Amino acid sequence: MTIWSAEIKELETLHTSIKGRFPELEKELVRLIKADDENMVLLYSRRCLEVIITILCESELKRPRKTEPLKGIIDKLSHEEKVPSYIIASMQNLNTLSTFGAHPKEFDPEQVKPVLNNLTTIIKWYLKYKEAQAISKPKEEEVKDVTKSPDDSKETIRIPKKRLILMLSGLLLVCVVVVVLFVFDIIGGDKRIKELEKSIAVLPFFNDSEDQENTYFINGIMDEVLINLQTIKDLRVVSRSSVEQYRDPNRPTSPEIANKLNVSYIVEGSGQKYGNTFVLRVQLLEGGKDRHLWGESYEQKIDNIDDIIRIQSQIAQSIANELKAIITPEEKQLIEKTPTTSLTAYDFYHRGREEYWKYWSNNDNREALEKAEDLYHIALEYDFTFALAYTGLARVYWSKHYWEEYFSVTFLDSVLILCDIALSFNDKLAEAYTIKGNYYQEQGAEQKALEEFDKALKINPNSWEVYYRKGLLYPYDHVWVLENYHKAVLLNRGAELPTMLKDLAACYRNAGFPERAKNYLLEAFKLDGDSVNYYFNLVGIEGNYGNYKNAIELSLKGYAIDSNYVNFLRNLGYYYMFFGQYEESLKYFNKYTDRLISLGTLSSAYNLMHRIGYVYWQNNYKEEAEKYFDISAEYCNKMIELGGRGWWGYHFYNYYDLAGIYAFRGEKDKAYENLRIFNQNETEPFWMVTLIKDDPLFNSIRDESEFQQIVRDVEVKYQAEHERVRKWLEENLPG
Repeated sequence: MTIWSAEIKELETLHTSIKGRFPELEKELVRLIKADDENMVLLYSRRCLEVIITILCESELKRPRKTEPLKGIIDKLSHEEKVPSYIIASMQNLNTLSTFGAHPKEFDPEQVKPVLNNLTTIIKWYLKYKEAQAISKPKEEEVKDVTKSPDDSKETIRIPKKRLILMLSGLLLVCVVVVVLFVFDIIGGDKRIKELEKSIAVLPFFNDSEDQENTYFINGIMDEVLINLQTIKDLRVVSRSSVEQYRDPNRPTSPEIANKLNVSYIVEGSGQKYGNTFVLRVQLLEGGKDRHLWGESYEQKIDNIDDIIRIQSQIAQSIANELKAIITPEEKQLIEKTPTTSLTAYDFYHRGREEYWKYWSNNDNREALEKAEDLYHIALEYDFTFALAYTGLARVYWSKHYWEEYFSVTFLDSVLILCDIALSFNDKLAEAYTIKGNYYQEQGAEQKALEEFDKALKINPNSWEVYYRKGLLYPYDHVWVLENYHKAVLLNRGAELPTMLKDLAACYRNAGFPERAKNYLLEAFKLDGDSVNYYFNLVGIEGNYGNYKNAIELSLKGYAIDSNYVNFLRNLGYYYMFFGQYEESLKYFNKYTDRLISLGTLSSAYNLMHRIGYVYWQNNYKEEAEKYFDISAEYCNKMIELGGRGWWGYHFYNYYDLAGIYAFRGEKDKAYENLRIFNQNETEPFWMVTLIKDDPLFNSIRDESEFQQIVRDVEVKYQAEHERVRKWLEENLPG
C-alpha cells in the first residue's frame, strides 16, 4: 500500500461526485487514481491542475491558454484577484512540486502527499466555483417566456404582434449564425482541437539549400522529429513510408493529404544548411481545414551534436503540447536522448540511412545498399559505441544475405549479433528490438519474437512494422492477426499499404468472411491498379470454397493478362488437379517448374512437390512421381528440423503434407502418426476444411473412422475460430 493511499481515497470520492459533469477533469483523475508510481502521480496531478487552469484562463481572463506556462496564468489570476488567495497558494505549491513528475530527479516520496492534498483543496473549490457560475445564469424558463409576466402581476405587458415576430425572427437568425460559426470552425476552435483524434503526418521537409547534397541532412531532421513523435503513446503518427509520396513541392493540399492518410494534423517543414549553420521552419496544421495551429523558425550554428538534438526534441514536444498530448517522463527522456557524442558519426549515419531509404524504395538499387553499408562503417570509425549504426548494418546484412543463408544453420546470426551489440550501448532502441523480433520470427521462435516486438512497442508505440510482423506470428489466430494488421494499416498509408490490405483480405478469407476479403482486395486494387494480383487473390477465395472451375477460369484470365506471372501457372496446375483434369494439370505444372528453374528459384516450389508427384502418377509417370514425392518428404523433414523456419506458425502443415505422402504410398501408420501431430494445431482456417475433405492423397484412408474424426476436428476448430472473429467484428468493426 502506498504512503499516500488515504489521499487517493479522498480523490476517488471526488471523482465519483463529478462523474459525467467534467469529462476532461474526470479523465485525468482516473489516470491519477490508477497511477502506481510517484512520478506518474505527480504528472497526472499536474494534468488535473492544467485542466482547471485552462478553463479559468478562458472564463476569468477571457483568453485561450495556448502554450502559456501554468505559473504565468496562476500569477495573473492572483494579480487580478480572480481566485481566492488560499487557492492560489495551493495552485503554486502543486505546480512547484509536480514538476518532479514531468522532469524526474531525486525527491522524497512524502512530497506526493502535499501535492494530492493541495489538489483535493483546489478541486473542492473548483466545484463550488462551477456551481456558483451555474446559479448566476438565468433560468431556462425566464429566457424562454419573454411575453408573460409572473402569475401574481396585475398588469400584462403587451408587445405588438409585428414587433414580436421581428424579435423572434432576430433571435432565430442569431441562433443560426452561431451554429454556422461553430460548424465552420469560426468560433469554438479550441474545443474542436480537443475533440479531434491526435493523429499526425510529418510530411517530407523541403531542402531550400542551393546545395542539394544537403538533402540527407534536412531529411534526417524530419526523420528524427517523426521518430520523436512516434515515441509518444498519446499520439498516432503515420510512418515515413506513408509520407514519402508527398515529397514533390507540387503535392496535394493539406486537407487532401490528411484525408488520404487518415490523420487530423499535418506537420510541414523546410530548411537549409550553409556551412556550419542550419535554418529550419516548421508548422503544425489542422489537416481538414488547412488551419495554422503552431509554427516556429530556428537558426542554429552547429558546434556539437546537442545543437541538433535539442531543436529536434523541442519541435516534437511543442507539437505534442499544442495537441495537449501527454508526454510521460520515460518518453521525454527518449526524445531528449543524445545517440552519440560525435557530430561526424551522426552525420555519416544519416547519410547511410538516406542511402538505405533509396534501397528500401527500390530493391534493385544494390548500389545504394552498398553505400549505406560503407557509410555506417565510417560512422562507427568515429564512434564505435554508436548503437544506431549497428542496427543500420543489421538491416543491410539482412537485405544482402537473407536468401543465400536461408538453409544455413547460422541463418542471419550476424543480424542478431549486431543488434545485441547495439543494445549493449543503448538498451532503449526500438529498431534493434524490432530486428531481433524479425530474426526470431524467421527462426520459428514465436515467443521470443513476441517478447522482442513488445519491447520495441514500449519505446515506439507507433511502429507499423512491429504490428504487421506481430500479426504474422500466429497466422491462424485470426483475431490476433486482425487486431495487429488493422493497427499496422492505420500507421502505414504508403507503398506497403496495398500488400497489407491483401493480407487483411487473406485473413478474412481464411476466417470464412469472403465478402470482407473481396472488399479489401478491391481497395488494394484501387491503390496499386495491379489487376493481375487482384485476379490471383480472387482465385484464392474461389479455391477456399472448392469452386475449382471458377478458380481455373480466373487463373486463365489473369494468365492472359500477364503470362510471366508464374503463380498463375502454379494455380492452374493445382486446380486442374483437384478438378480431375490431370493432363492439363501436368502441362501447367511443367511450365511452372521450367520457369522457376530458369529463374533459379525452384526451391520456392518444394512445398508443392507432392502435388506435382501426384499428377505425374495420374499420368502414368510413376518413376518421376516418386522423385517428386521424395523431394517433398525431404523438404518437410528439413522444415520440421528447422522448426518451421519462415513459416511463422504454419509448421503443422509440414506434418500434414508428410501424412499425405505416406497415405498415398500406403504407409498408413506413418500417415496417422503425422496427422495426429498436425491435429494438435489449435485453430484451422477455412481452406484447410476444404482441402482435407477433397485431398486425393488421402483417398486410401478417407472412409476410416480416425481420418473422419480428424476431418470433424478440423471443422470444429474452424467454426470456433469463425465465431471468435464474428464476435470481434461486432465489437470492433460493426457493419
